[in-house]
Order: sequence, then structure tokens, then C-alpha cells
Amino acid sequence: MNEPAKRLYRSRTERRISGVCGGIADYFNMDPTLVRLLFVLGLLFVGGTLWVYLILMIFIPEEPL
Repeated sequence: MNEPAKRLYRSRTERRISGVCGGIADYFNMDPTLVRLLFVLGLLFVGGTLWVYLILMIFIPEEPL
């Protein structure tokens, strides 16, 4: 049988700011803390991560109720 396609949503339960990291962690079956840590490390060492986060916060829809 066909399973419904997996969609990326901002998490309603695993959120600190807007649920982006929680949603990404849920989509990839990862720990949300690890995703948050990767975002922070990217912010400190790579730069531009804040812009990526803001864009994702705008374009990823919130998890349906």
C-alpha cells in the first residue's frame, strides 16, 4: 500500500523559537537537540545560518493540529 508522503513541518511540540529545528529533527528522525547544536555551530563557524533559519521559519508551514 502507498504511505502518505512525508512532509516537513515546523514542530508544535519541540520548539524553542519557532519549531524549525524540531521539525527538521522529526523529518530526519534525529534528536532535536542535535539539530539545534548544528545550527548554533553553523552560526558560530560558518555564518549565514541565521538567514537560513529565518527563511526556513517563513517557508516551512506549521505542523497541522
